[in-house]
Amino acid sequence: MKTTRSRLAQASMKNREDLPTERIKIVKVAFLGTGLMGLPMARRLLTHGIETIAYNRTPEKLDPLRAAGATVVESSRDALQRCDCAVLMLTDARAIREVVLSGSARDTVKGRAIVQMGTIAPEESRSLAREVSDLGGEYLEAPVLGSIPEAKAGNLLVMVGSTAPQFDRWRPLLQHFGEDPRYIGEVGAAAAVKLALNQLIAALTAAFSLSLGFVRRQGADVDAFMEILRQSALYAPTFDKKLSRMSDRDYENPNFPTKHLLKDTKLFLGESQSLGLDDRALDAVREILEAAIARNLAEMDYSALFEVVDPPR
Repeated sequence: MKTTRSRLAQASMKNREDLPTERIKIVKVAFLGTGLMGLPMARRLLTHGIETIAYNRTPEKLDPLRAAGATVVESSRDALQRCDCAVLMLTDARAIREVVLSGSARDTVKGRAIVQMGTIAPEESRSLAREVSDLGGEYLEAPVLGSIPEAKAGNLLVMVGSTAPQFDRWRPLLQHFGEDPRYIGEVGAAAAVKLALNQLIAALTAAFSLSLGFVRRQGADVDAFMEILRQSALYAPTFDKKLSRMSDRDYENPNFPTKHLLKDTKLFLGESQSLGLDDRALDAVREILEAAIARNLAEMDYSALFEVVDPPR
């Protein structure tokens, strides 16, 4: 039945240009969570003239948005009360519940759209959708792939889990973050795709670290190794993005910290085990990430896992 519904939803999206579309006029947007990714994303809204109300549990992170013209508030309740739509870029599902679905903020969800854009597990997203719906609000997930440069340029890959009509209504908002938001299916589907992609980030980075460390310790020419790799079907652009960081052992100014990749890896493992998948390879990567955290590399770029794979001699 789920497969049938998914196919019908996809067919609906393919034909959406032939159907009348009800678009929401975006008036006021609350942006909750203005960290590494949230800050440039909120700035995108301000750049396009959208009135933006900003909230963060760490108030000093709001200073750049205040300077850029955002209305800064001291509570999530205040942010929700002032908006038509709330965009969430929070750490995890627990943070979402604390900020939006607990205390007095909970009473302000009714009549508002909640757009969840962080990385959480599919079942967590479905549970949030049910809670928001029970409170009289509207929920859709729109996780993104990309890092700070893509967020600044509005070139994020936006994946949407919602009903087809919701996707049409909120697409104009999502296009500020990525030009061509992709409809994936019902709530949970986009969260699943995002976790699958982040699993590849962890696996590919660990595998590249091992190959790079091996070549270096064997005394082989790293440039020759990279030239051959780039010409092969084995190549992924992320290898070049992380090469200099690993070679120089410089993990400062991260686009994506080690602790967040560990969080996403654990989410994937929890979901994959419930599905009966053999995820032992990724579980080994989890151990590497945890070892990196133990070396005080939690806030560093996730390429810091190289320190575990090829420790300094």
